Amino acid sequence: MIRLLFSILLFSSHSLIALELSQGSSAAAVYFITPANEDIVSGEVIVRFGLQNFGVSPAGLNVNGTGHHHLIIDHDLPNMNQPIQSDMNHVHFGKGQTEVRLALKPGPHTLQLLLGDYRHIPHSPPIYSRKITIVVK
Repeated sequence: MIRLLFSILLFSSHSLIALELSQGSSAAAVYFITPANEDIVSGEVIVRFGLQNFGVSPAGLNVNGTGHHHLIIDHDLPNMNQPIQSDMNHVHFGKGQTEVRLALKPGPHTLQLLLGDYRHIPHSPPIYSRKITIVVK
């Protein structure tokens, strides 16, 4: 009976464990240097990321007051309490990159930046840009 109770407690307590979020800053701001909202671009688009009142560091390196960029393409922001997924809509820049050249299909696209900590988890408070729309010709 004791083993059964211990097993139940052990497995049920796993769901009670929450990830500790890295400290963000309400003064921090992430934004697009280029492109601008409603830009019309031809071919590949160069996306440059800006960041104020916070630093950039590579994924895996736990340095307070820093994070790395994630570009959200044609998608809403992810769950702010979980690691940011990595796929064609959630592009990671874990080496600390601050720009990328994108080849997007013709048509309208939304872009949004989200800073992640060394584990790819958004900070608390989260640091994200406003969502912009561009059109690829």
